[in-house]
Amino acid sequence: MIRSTRILLLVALGAASCARNSGESKAGAQTETTEAIEATEAPGVTPHVELSPAARAASGIEVHPAGPHPLRVTLDLPGEVIPNADQLAHIVPRFPGIARQVHKRLGDQVNQGDVLAVIEGNQSLETYEVRSLISGTVIEKHVTLGEFLRDDQDIYVVADLATVWVNISVYARDVHQVQRGQTVLVEAVGPGLRAEGVIDYVGSAVGEATRAATARVVLPNHGLRWRPGTFVTARIVIDQRDVPVAVPDAAIQSIEGRDCVFVEEPGRFVARPVSRGHGDGEWTEIRSGVAAGEPVVTRGAFILKSELLKSEAGHGH
Repeated sequence: MIRSTRILLLVALGAASCARNSGESKAGAQTETTEAIEATEAPGVTPHVELSPAARAASGIEVHPAGPHPLRVTLDLPGEVIPNADQLAHIVPRFPGIARQVHKRLGDQVNQGDVLAVIEGNQSLETYEVRSLISGTVIEKHVTLGEFLRDDQDIYVVADLATVWVNISVYARDVHQVQRGQTVLVEAVGPGLRAEGVIDYVGSAVGEATRAATARVVLPNHGLRWRPGTFVTARIVIDQRDVPVAVPDAAIQSIEGRDCVFVEEPGRFVARPVSRGHGDGEWTEIRSGVAAGEPVVTRGAFILKSELLKSEAGHGH
């Protein structure tokens, strides 16, 4: 069962109204209403939600004690996913000629040794097969049936996308803060993909046009979720600090314009206003409002917020 303490206020107001003499003036009634509105802000009136054990279990609510946690200090930079150049094959014809057969299309999966195309030599007029040098995905195709092909042009590019590179643009002013071995949190712009990797290369030169150097992270690509060409935000961890009280970002909810967390008390969850400190995109420091050791809802806080607002709306608030 879900209940807001504002119900108790409404009951008290109704009792007070009945106890008054019916002959009170209109001005007296307005004064009473003003007092009632102020009572909702009186000390001891705490917005909260009560859940039955079954409702709590169904909501998937998790509670953990607030406490010390390391916060990462990050440098946020733009990046792009590209194929791993160490696992890339450019396929060129051995001799110039005419494409007589084209077997593979863009996006096809191929195995090492698969026939990609058959070409008729320009001089010998004999045909020969062009085969894939590696297993992977056809990411470029530059051949059509009957086309004349030179022996110095890529007709296919095949990439093993089991791993990909993330090329990070490091602005000249930030190069001194970036080095090999640093942890990087990679987040895609749009689909919400996230991964963690380590910088394994930092370019020594700054581009004249971009005024940026390139740092690289190698990411495993299970299920081919990271597609070349995807733009990302790379959060390079350049420092780490410990704070005495922190909660996951998902624990913090905005209620009536104030940052709140839900603290578990016997039989209920109380919406407690808090003051934020530093954050790293996953955890946020709590400077006031919650003490270390207090049980805070770390999963399902949004559900409690929705139930609290729904309960208040149902009673005219």
